[in-house]
Amino acid sequence: MSDVKASLRQSAFAARQRAFDLRHESGAVARATAHLLALIGPAHGLTVAGYMPMRSEIDPLPAMTALHEQGARICVPVIAGRGQPLDFRAWTPEAPMIDGPFGARIPESGDWLTPDTLIVPLVAFDHGCNRLGYGGGFYDRTLARLAATRPVRAIGLAFAAQRLPSLPVEPTDVALDAIVTEDGILRP
Repeated sequence: MSDVKASLRQSAFAARQRAFDLRHESGAVARATAHLLALIGPAHGLTVAGYMPMRSEIDPLPAMTALHEQGARICVPVIAGRGQPLDFRAWTPEAPMIDGPFGARIPESGDWLTPDTLIVPLVAFDHGCNRLGYGGGFYDRTLARLAATRPVRAIGLAFAAQRLPSLPVEPTDVALDAIVTEDGILRP
């Protein structure tokens, strides 16, 4: 299974890079942001986890900033260690950021929050809102931990070019509630 996923990641990374290279002229980020904000709805009182974009990931910062302005508490993931679920530290557009594990930027300080809505990065997705990540299992473990204590909504954010016909799914893989791209909202 890991060889199949590794092969799919390779082709998905190439598709994501092509979409990333065209993002400004295509308006992809602005359209995906509008779809994401419409899906989340009224943000006041929500605690929303975003992420700091790396490499060719679609940029969630415009949506995170808009949600912050609407009264949501925003947080970003912090990797506690290999094989561990993610923790989440409060983020604002003005938050001083430092390099965290695996190169992701994290807030230098701030409250630890528990999100009720997560905006999730991904490498690829399919029609069932299954997600192919980087292979570390961080989001799968995190979503399982959060769902065990209370309802949580997980929304993938991607370029439409990252969609594959189908993905292999293992028992530990957690499907997302929706995927948002520049083309719209996909639900399972």
